Amino acid sequence: MTDGIQTENESGAENETEPGTQSRVTAPPDGQDPLSEVPQRIQEAARIAPDHWFGMVDPAWRGEGPPPEWAVAGRYRSSAEGEVVEWQYNDDYRPSPSANGWPEPTDPVDEAIQLAATGYGPEEDVFRLLAEAEVGVLLTPGGGLVRATAPDGEAVVPVFTSQAQLEAGGRYAARTVAVPDLLVDLDEGLRLYVNPAGAVSMSVMPEQLSAPDEGHPEAENRELPEPEPVSLPGAQDGNASEADKGQDDGRGEDDGKGEDDESKQSAPASARDHLVDILSGKET
Repeated sequence: MTDGIQTENESGAENETEPGTQSRVTAPPDGQDPLSEVPQRIQEAARIAPDHWFGMVDPAWRGEGPPPEWAVAGRYRSSAEGEVVEWQYNDDYRPSPSANGWPEPTDPVDEAIQLAATGYGPEEDVFRLLAEAEVGVLLTPGGGLVRATAPDGEAVVPVFTSQAQLEAGGRYAARTVAVPDLLVDLDEGLRLYVNPAGAVSMSVMPEQLSAPDEGHPEAENRELPEPEPVSLPGAQDGNASEADKGQDDGRGEDDGKGEDDESKQSAPASARDHLVDILSGKET
């Protein structure tokens, strides 16, 4: 369950339903009972703020202000006695990569692809990072680029943004190449098929990336270099670095920590300050 929390007063306007409708209590898609393992922070917040809803914000949401509806997994309700008594799943919720159970990104490009695929990041980040990256490409017996057909029927060149991604695709002859150099040699009509063996892959058209330097002295009639040992990010252990692995830790810690005016009126100042400390992670 996520750490980001939103609070809504039970009697507030945000909890009113449209005429002729009823709030629907649902279970998460995986069938688990959220009330069987209520996070400690939610239990403490419920004791401080009875008759409230506590929205659970996906920690991958990193925007400013209140999170959008699709970034909220669901919400718990506290009773007048301060007990957690209800869970309501949000049918509009879009699970983030971690919520989907996808493996940790192997590199910045893979992370950007995962975020773009789930709606938590823009595609432009993928294009920007990929345009500056080195990738692994598979080789034919003659040393040329391996071509393939993507699921949508497009002709592609598979490319891999890390050693782990390359090895996940099998043990084949490969070499590394800077993407700008690769684009110069790419035949017309071919796309880059990024990380075909990853948690999520992406087909990218050359024009979506930065154009190669037209003034490059070797821009014309450049031959592919001889195959060389692959050395990509994470090559020593086949995984992301510890720094990369830790960059998502604590995301969403401050998301949704603010209270609305009505909830502020529902508790004394000392209790309200204590609740803010809980929701902001200052107390566990």
